[in-house]
Amino acid sequence: EVQLVESGGGSVQAGGSLRVSCAASGYTNGFCMGWFRQTPGKEREGIATIDTDGSTSYEDSVQGRFTISHDNAKNTLYLQMSSLKPEDTAMYSCAADPGRCTRYGGRISRNRADFAYWGQGTQVTVSS
Repeated sequence: EVQLVESGGGSVQAGGSLRVSCAASGYTNGFCMGWFRQTPGKEREGIATIDTDGSTSYEDSVQGRFTISHDNAKNTLYLQMSSLKPEDTAMYSCAADPGRCTRYGGRISRNRADFAYWGQGTQVTVSS
């Protein structure tokens, strides 16, 4: 059983940076990993995923500002966020799925249905 625990959320001003982490208990090397976010009244959206070979996929609104990475030795997933905007305010959750990431048309999935394990989330608030 894989358990995921996020940390590092908080409040930051627009234009600032923040790094959130996701510590995994249980072996997650060889897993597809991803970051999702959700705001009240909206569906959870996938914003970044990383495959077992290190290839990544980003949602358009975070491309170039956010970086996903996975430290195999520490069994920890990271999301480095820069140039933060108020619209980035959300609950950020990490997710994991055994094996390589599902791909559609060759593109790595950011579909929440393709992930089996989920953390509880960490809140990120960006003020203007």
